[in-house]
Amino acid sequence: MITKDKITSLAQERIDELNKDLYLVDVIINNGAQIQVEIDSLKGGVAIEDCVSVSRNIEHNLDREVQDFELQVSSPGLDKPFKVLQQYEKNIGRNVKVVFTDFGSIEGLLKEVNANGIILETRKKEKVEGKKKKIEVVEDHIIDFNNIKETKLIISFK
Repeated sequence: MITKDKITSLAQERIDELNKDLYLVDVIINNGAQIQVEIDSLKGGVAIEDCVSVSRNIEHNLDREVQDFELQVSSPGLDKPFKVLQQYEKNIGRNVKVVFTDFGSIEGLLKEVNANGIILETRKKEKVEGKKKKIEVVEDHIIDFNNIKETKLIISFK
């Protein structure tokens, strides 16, 4: 039987060998025969050659005579939620949407990431008493990872 630990180990082995700031995002095994591996890079995108290399390392170390499988190695899509700390680190300085575990969400600039959570900067215009024009109010929100249901990159074509 193909296990998640085995696939994770084989993928990580090749990622370490490539030494290209790649990291493992997720490994999913459906019905014991469909394997999906997601890898990403701290600097830019993931090259097709890197996906092929990780895929070959996994395939060459599994025996199709024992169990047939379908393998897909890719980078996570822009519309997918963040799953690992490195994805947060990669997207510092970009706008994200954070959905909270209890209710509600917030959008803002991902300013900082640490082991416990993130700091998100929001900007909004507010009316100040005695002034005609609204002024921009900048606020930092400290959000613990335990309170985050999902975080996604906000895609903008401006």
